[in-house]
Amino acid sequence: MLQEPGGPLLVEGPVEVVLEDGRTARSDRPVVALCTCRRSRLFPWCDTSHRGRKKPPVARQQSPDARDTRESRDAQDAQDAQDPQ
Repeated sequence: MLQEPGGPLLVEGPVEVVLEDGRTARSDRPVVALCTCRRSRLFPWCDTSHRGRKKPPVARQQSPDARDTRESRDAQDAQDAQDPQ
């Protein structure tokens, strides 16, 4: 057995696991990764859900104050265009 830090427990197969509800899960693979984080959709087998997911880049949003300032300037520019000095 080998435990990866923050990851699954690697066990030489074949493996038979008795789950909490009494069901049995079996694998004939030479090495099996058992989930230790309980996030796997294939529990008790690891599906790498423990790995961090990279989020797609998010467009930067302006703060409400920045929008108010821009809108104020746009409004002032429009008023200046209508009222020549």
